[in-house]
Amino acid sequence: MNKDDKTLVLGVSANSKRYANLLVDKLLQHGLEVIPFGKSKGEVQGLKIENTWKPNWNIDTVSLYVRPSLQSSFYRPILDLSPRRVIFNPGTENPEFYKLLEDEGVEFEEACSLVLLSTGQY
Repeated sequence: MNKDDKTLVLGVSANSKRYANLLVDKLLQHGLEVIPFGKSKGEVQGLKIENTWKPNWNIDTVSLYVRPSLQSSFYRPILDLSPRRVIFNPGTENPEFYKLLEDEGVEFEEACSLVLLSTGQY
């Protein structure tokens, strides 16, 4: 991953113990750009948690921390961002979304973003 590539972390809250928040911290430690997105206002690691979708974000990777039953409203907005890949963290696996991503030529994987980052596979 290039340091200019951005990751959209979807499912961030102000709770610093949540895995999405831990990922934001680790991405920043690796010098990578991050956009934290969640339903509630707040901050994580000094970054504002975005809760208004911006269709012009230049995103390389979307890391999902939203359960499948809540993902459908994000299908089209994520596809419209044309990310290179979407990472489905544990508990977010969604075959319906996999098919849509595949049809649009977007890579996806079931993996833990934190593990990928810590093992140099991110």
